[in-house]
Amino acid sequence: MRAILAALALWLSTGAAQAQGVRLVIPFAAGGPADQLARLVAPGMAQALGQPVVVDNRGGAGGVLASEIVAKSAPDGQTLLVGSLGVVVLGASLQPKLPYDPARDFEPVALFGRVPSLLVVQPALAETLGGLAAAQRKLGRPLTYGSAGPGTTMHIAGEMVRLATGLPMTHVPYRGAGPAVADFLAGNIDLMIADTPVLLPQVTAGKMRALGVFGNARTPLLPEVATAPEQGEPSLVMENWYGVLAPSGVPAERRAALEAAILQAMAAPEAAARLAAAGLQAGTGAAGFRAQLDRDQAQWPALLKQLDIRLD
Repeated sequence: MRAILAALALWLSTGAAQAQGVRLVIPFAAGGPADQLARLVAPGMAQALGQPVVVDNRGGAGGVLASEIVAKSAPDGQTLLVGSLGVVVLGASLQPKLPYDPARDFEPVALFGRVPSLLVVQPALAETLGGLAAAQRKLGRPLTYGSAGPGTTMHIAGEMVRLATGLPMTHVPYRGAGPAVADFLAGNIDLMIADTPVLLPQVTAGKMRALGVFGNARTPLLPEVATAPEQGEPSLVMENWYGVLAPSGVPAERRAALEAAILQAMAAPEAAARLAAAGLQAGTGAAGFRAQLDRDQAQWPALLKQLDIRLD
């Protein structure tokens, strides 16, 4: 009788959780890339799973707040994190006293895809990556670059440029990519590096000059812009990614169902077209996502130590 009651309680709790739906926790405010991707796939996920899928924006603390919510949630596959390179890998290296262990407490479910960063400058500043040195000498001061804040991919990419070129550069942090772009357009900073889709409208409008794609391949969004490695800077590769992670311990069958639902939602014609339009490349399931995480967790801690980036 006790066994029957226990099984009934488990069935009832599982049924209640599934009725409430899947929660996609976003570590950023509404409107950003992670939020847009989650809202793009949520309807298809809901249809495939047969249960509601809701988006829950929990921005703050560099993604720590949202990540902690998911890491400490019940391992039933109902609470998932829409993470990024910056939140899951870089943040862990820069904030060693986290209330969770990113390598231990999360399991990859599916990767929406990777997107390379793009280096842009004021249109009159330089025409190539190699021309930055002459531009800096002409200015007679350090080049200024904007970021979405200390420890973000934009900040790290800027320091990568400083290390690779040896040029004097000054970091100008902002409270997000939007304010950084606005101040760039006002002429107050010289350059910035951000996800290609973030900068594409201003490049197309001629308000920014794109000098290089920080990826191993050119982006179809700007096929005429050479990669940094093509221009003799092989170390300048910053490919951000966005993907869905679950707390560790979710049953294999549930993880597989979530993976299949996300991949099905991504493959729908409208979603696939919008992912391509956003420059997302190489979306994959759990195995490919795991390989990406393993590469990043092996590469980035040593590079961040070399760059001497700290969050005080």
